[in-house]
Amino acid sequence: MYKKPKILVVGSFMMDLIVSTGRFPNSGETVIGKSFNTASGGKGANQAVQAARLGADVTMVGKVGDDGFGREMTASVAASGIHTQHILADPDHASGVGSITLEVEEGQKSRNRIIVVPGANMAITPEEVDFLKEEIAAYDMVMLQLEIPMEINELVAKYAYEQGVPVMLNSAPSAPLSAELLSHLSYISPNEHEAADLTGIEIRKQGKEVNRADVDAAVQALLAKGVQNVIITLGSSGAIVANARESHYCPCIDVVEVKDPTAAGDSFVGAYTTAVCAGLAPAQALEFASYAATITVSKIGAQPSLPTLDEVIALMKEQKFDSFDLSVLDVLK
Repeated sequence: MYKKPKILVVGSFMMDLIVSTGRFPNSGETVIGKSFNTASGGKGANQAVQAARLGADVTMVGKVGDDGFGREMTASVAASGIHTQHILADPDHASGVGSITLEVEEGQKSRNRIIVVPGANMAITPEEVDFLKEEIAAYDMVMLQLEIPMEINELVAKYAYEQGVPVMLNSAPSAPLSAELLSHLSYISPNEHEAADLTGIEIRKQGKEVNRADVDAAVQALLAKGVQNVIITLGSSGAIVANARESHYCPCIDVVEVKDPTAAGDSFVGAYTTAVCAGLAPAQALEFASYAATITVSKIGAQPSLPTLDEVIALMKEQKFDSFDLSVLDVLK
């Protein structure tokens, strides 16, 4: 049944400080940059914004500093229609920031290096999410990431599991996960490097060609840990979704110039979650999310790069997409 999704995101806020340069400096070297920008980000906020721009009804739970960055980031998610009543402003901790350096060379795909200072994100407490024990039942899906305390993720996942609400964990940045948390997940979405950290299985590549045996082995290892569905993003090699019954692979939608890959993973996860909550099949959601992420990498900045539903549909039509009837997306309008 197709329906407009109601999604809860418990996660992080980061103000991205973005410098672009022709090349990364060596240790001890100074180089002249090309530009500097700021943009609201954070994996949790990015995924929430992406889901909202694609038509989901989204509520965000998280913590910012009681400072200019915190107010700006809260306003940014509110501008996308996200419910912000559960975003807390902490007077004792500064807002989280991400220092992003982009290496931009004409004719080459941009690369990035990121340092994150979590700040207030790591100050959220179990008492501050206790209200979700009852309220979480109102949502179709809960989205989590690893830029907030692990105990908060474990607690929220437990609340959702007890109420029968599916949980999507974007397991980034990489960290060990407890058996209990894994058993409470309906979906886990690592990239190839995070999947290797979780399973001990390196996913080898030759150019854009990925070793499918490695991917399948990593998927099976994660399923064996109790997760119901596994989505592994493979960068320029595409993405795969699999469970005990089916497996679907989608190649990279390589139709744009890559300007900034910073929020590509967040865009993908937000879009995939929105699509499956709306009633799309796993293979359909995988393709939809791949198109959303493609648009994201064609723009600079995290949240400024996240596409609307109309933008994603327009690109799919432009590429003569015909794997499924795009009218199923009308429920999101």
